[in-house]
Amino acid sequence: MNSTAQRKMTNKRALKLKEMIQQINDIIKEAKAAETAAADLLENIHPSYKTSAKNLIHYQVFRRHDLTKLQKRLGNMGLSRLAKAQSHVMASLKTNRALLKSMLTGSHVKKAVGELSFKKGDKLLKENAAQLLGYKTAGRRTRIMVTMPSEAAENYQMVHDMLAAGMNCARVNCAHDNPETWAKIIQHVRTAATALKKDCKVAMDLAGPKIRTGTLEPGPQVLKIRPPKDIWGNIVEPIQCWLGPEPKLGLAHVPIAKKYLAQIGDHPSLYLKDTRGKKRRFKIKEKQEDGYLATCGRTTFIATNLHLYTSKEHGANGIPIANLPSLEVPLFLRVGDRLRLDKDPVPGQNALKNEAGELIEIAHISCRAPEIFQEVQVNERILFDDGKIEGRITEVKEDHLMIDVVHTVEGGAKLRAEKGINLPDSTLTISGLTAKDKKDLSFVVQHADVINFSFVNRPEDVTELFDRLQELEARADLGLVLKIETQSGFNTLPEILFRAMKNYPVGVMIARGDLAIETGWRNIGRVQEEILSLCQAAHITDIWATQVLESLAKRGLPSRAEITDAVMSQRADCVMLNKGPYIVQAIQLLDTILKDMEPYQDKNAPLTPAMQQANLVTNTD
Repeated sequence: MNSTAQRKMTNKRALKLKEMIQQINDIIKEAKAAETAAADLLENIHPSYKTSAKNLIHYQVFRRHDLTKLQKRLGNMGLSRLAKAQSHVMASLKTNRALLKSMLTGSHVKKAVGELSFKKGDKLLKENAAQLLGYKTAGRRTRIMVTMPSEAAENYQMVHDMLAAGMNCARVNCAHDNPETWAKIIQHVRTAATALKKDCKVAMDLAGPKIRTGTLEPGPQVLKIRPPKDIWGNIVEPIQCWLGPEPKLGLAHVPIAKKYLAQIGDHPSLYLKDTRGKKRRFKIKEKQEDGYLATCGRTTFIATNLHLYTSKEHGANGIPIANLPSLEVPLFLRVGDRLRLDKDPVPGQNALKNEAGELIEIAHISCRAPEIFQEVQVNERILFDDGKIEGRITEVKEDHLMIDVVHTVEGGAKLRAEKGINLPDSTLTISGLTAKDKKDLSFVVQHADVINFSFVNRPEDVTELFDRLQELEARADLGLVLKIETQSGFNTLPEILFRAMKNYPVGVMIARGDLAIETGWRNIGRVQEEILSLCQAAHITDIWATQVLESLAKRGLPSRAEITDAVMSQRADCVMLNKGPYIVQAIQLLDTILKDMEPYQDKNAPLTPAMQQANLVTNTD
């Protein structure tokens, strides 16, 4: 290459370096100006989050720019592409600028040192997670939060096993049960944590302004008692039943009023004709103080007021079955059906047809949030039960909405009481603390380590919670987790974070169920990435939630997609599992996955350990 060509190449390279340096200078200048302009906002931030709030401001400016061309150029030079700069934006920009200047001048340029270095940014993330959710389990950075079932109030061993399996935080959902049950669950968690010498935080969910379907018309008071069967339909063994006034855990309950128990006496069996006229028998196994343990060897349908007899011939002195719970009869909806959503709490019913199959009355169900009827518009989407049913609003009346069903799962879908309603196209003002939340907070501030605040839609919601906590004189170190589960919550997340950072410590839960419905299934991947990035920029603890290993927790076997999701969740500071019969196994597997992935991922930065072979597990029995 001759000297002229070499000079041209050198000049072209110098020009490219100057352009890159100038672009970085522009971002740094804009970020510093934004920080100065936010002086009043920063004045109200908790001291532990001051540096983090500045970094979040820098990150917002950083993300306003299209950095694609700059990142490609940096990558081609073997430099950092700024893709992992969230927790230390200014340090990343200045370091790259210093390296580019060094390449331009051919001399050593000293790297600028700011108040937030790479090491300090990563350290803040870890410290804040520990403050909010407690110490991590040895061998993994990501903590495990588990939703406690109602059974945990009576079953201490279950709670003990959950902690032993790797649970770091117990979640109690105030949308279910009552203060008495919550107190028992929390006591079991505290006792098990002390016994196992483990640190386990208690997080309590406020139910929040969830829009739900109302009640349904009560169905018949019928119970199907079915012994377990094998794959060919043969009964494997009789089913155990409890005959007495109150149910017993794990047993089919045949309610018998206390005054009739004496009639059973020491008789070995009780006989009946079930609702179908089939002859059936309950074989008495054990007499106890408050009832009888019995078995039933064949499928039996019983109903309220159906009589049991102490002899095969029945006779006159029958023992009546007391009130059974009414069966819920869900609405069954197909594409093309119409649905009326009522403002008043009218019990829901399926569509009524005459003998000729002609429609007499369309299906209807009520909505527990009457405020929405003033805020929705014709042609907006309305989704029920995690998106299983999608409709379009065709009429908006003062006391009801008319909805055309446009999508269901194949063959139609069932809509039950207390199922979620999402209105992703509507501008809703329903937000903040409900009357129930305010009442529940009195218990929560006395017993919980962390408040999970549901359906946070705007900064004012956070202010309302802080005001209520001040009224209750809540302790200063009470943690706060913001559950982001709506489109408005995602769209205003930076503003919500700045408002929440008046408190310490703070976390964000990515509630992917409602969030996916609100933002759209095709967008949820991008949305959860953006939330993770914003949390990292603010050094705020993030929690990956909804349906993690759900098939394993509920049915005992995970899907392949769930394993991949669990692997990806290692990037978060905490992963939340929901309850299920196999929850202990789910905790154990998640614990193993997170520990196995620890050498490969540090937050959002991939690592490269030495390659290993899979350790095959063989059955040695």
